[in-house]
Amino acid sequence: MMEIIRSKPSPTPVKAVMLDFDGTISTLRHGWEKIMAPLMIRHLGPQSAEMVRDYIDLSTGIQTIHQMKWLAQHVQQRCGSALDPWEYKEEYNSLLMVSVEKNLKELERGTFSPESFLVAGARPFLEKLKELGIAVHVASGTDDPDVKHEARALGLSHLINSIHGAPLLQEACSKEKVMRDLAAYEGFGGDEVCVIGDGKVEISLGRELGARCLGIASNEETRSGINPAKRERLLCAGAEAITGDFLQLDAILAWMNLEGERIDDLP
Repeated sequence: MMEIIRSKPSPTPVKAVMLDFDGTISTLRHGWEKIMAPLMIRHLGPQSAEMVRDYIDLSTGIQTIHQMKWLAQHVQQRCGSALDPWEYKEEYNSLLMVSVEKNLKELERGTFSPESFLVAGARPFLEKLKELGIAVHVASGTDDPDVKHEARALGLSHLINSIHGAPLLQEACSKEKVMRDLAAYEGFGGDEVCVIGDGKVEISLGRELGARCLGIASNEETRSGINPAKRERLLCAGAEAITGDFLQLDAILAWMNLEGERIDDLP
């Protein structure tokens, strides 16, 4: 069920979409928190467990290097010395990629279909946006080569106008850059742009820049339905509508003022 937070949706038709990738449309990296948390706790000590969990929840959607800078800062405070944040990132990525590469190999072998790693309804949603001529720009905190590879593996590249991951060995925010470029080079701004994601970072950024913000409180275990913890996070970030997946396509399109039900008929 799509939950409308803002009682009167904008009448402006959406002209461009900035879409998060991991947890929003792809579940290839599902379980990353269970890898990052033990890594951080191992470096900070067992007494840090609650602080680490709170920080990971708060920082979902941010580039990994910024999470590793947070780790380095707190290791320095507690232990007097720390590794370079890029070294922590390399350690984390090497652990995470074990499961990601396993999933990619299953896709290549045909053991699982791409739909097995997509949030329910994501492909029809992207296909509909392409049919309607809506520009879709993916912006992710995952390293740029990796998010592009994973989009290809899931058979999504042809449905996306551009894909922007974290630049290698740089700290530039891909999500903020996409939003600024949409305004500067394509002339789209305010609620002509719809930001869609499962993390606080993109929703907060979208609200700051006046975009329409749809939170995807996805349950990555089942690929459909609501994850209550994500829902709370997205509410706090300022999401104007929340859904767990893309199965209610007509309702989502109507909220974007594109197609489907009349906007006045939405709950």
